[in-house]
Amino acid sequence: MTRRQLAEKQWKLIETFLPIGEYGPYPERLREQFEGVIWRFRTSSQWREMPGEFGPWATVYGRFRVWRDAGVFTALLEGVIAEAACQGQTDLSLVSVDSTTARAHHDAAGMCIGKEVLDALEEAAAEQERTRQKGAARRYRPDRTEATTPAGKSGGASGDDASCV
Repeated sequence: MTRRQLAEKQWKLIETFLPIGEYGPYPERLREQFEGVIWRFRTSSQWREMPGEFGPWATVYGRFRVWRDAGVFTALLEGVIAEAACQGQTDLSLVSVDSTTARAHHDAAGMCIGKEVLDALEEAAAEQERTRQKGAARRYRPDRTEATTPAGKSGGASGDDASCV
């Protein structure tokens, strides 16, 4: 016996957003799997702790990944909002816009530096970038062979005496 979390009317709305034919045959326990996803996020449990009445946890997780990658949950949210708007049940007073402020350290406020210091900082940054690019070019040369590999480097093998068998 499954723990029904969705009313029949809710399930009929949700079912229309699930990509059935595109990703394999129609699953026999589609509703239980969807409710398993709801249970997992409602309880903040691990997938492996899911009760067996929703089906094998790996199947429910696999189905969740397919739905996530296909954009089902975004489409479902937009569909539910559109349906609520059609029925006149939207309440825009519940909409929130995040206005987070990130402040700099108080020592950074009003910092004044001279032109010489700014030029020196820019030159140091440019020199560091040139050194980084030179090192990257040296490391990733396609013409390198094992004979040109510097001594002490194992060429990606682990251990000092690593050899291929």
